[in-house]
Amino acid sequence: MEQRLSLVTLGVADVPRAHAFYAALGWRSRADLGNDEADIVFIQAGGIVVALWSRAALAEDTGVSDTGGWGGITLAHNVRSPAEVDAVLQEAVDAGATLLRAGAATFWGGYNGLFADPDGHCWEIAHNPSWPITEDGRTLLAP
Repeated sequence: MEQRLSLVTLGVADVPRAHAFYAALGWRSRADLGNDEADIVFIQAGGIVVALWSRAALAEDTGVSDTGGWGGITLAHNVRSPAEVDAVLQEAVDAGATLLRAGAATFWGGYNGLFADPDGHCWEIAHNPSWPITEDGRTLLAP
């Protein structure tokens, strides 16, 4: 298996509401580009795809029981500065997110904060001075 992540599917309670939230953050989907997507929304996010799909349909498709609790995963979006962390957190809150933790210095020498999207998916917004971000948005591990 190649060392690559291709797709992240977020199970959501209401696909149009989730789509509107991510659109408010500036994320463009195929539907925004004129492609019809009634049940699932696909968003190109750098080198991976993010899908928004019914939580019930996702549970059925994967064969798991959905207890409605936290799924034990946090998504992360790295940025180039602490000020950008605060700006993205505010943008998310303005779009309807719940602020879980305001931006603050971390024990590992960076700066981060967290929000939950309307379906409770946790997002960490982080500045790690040891992980450069390329011009095309790729986050690189320190050598």
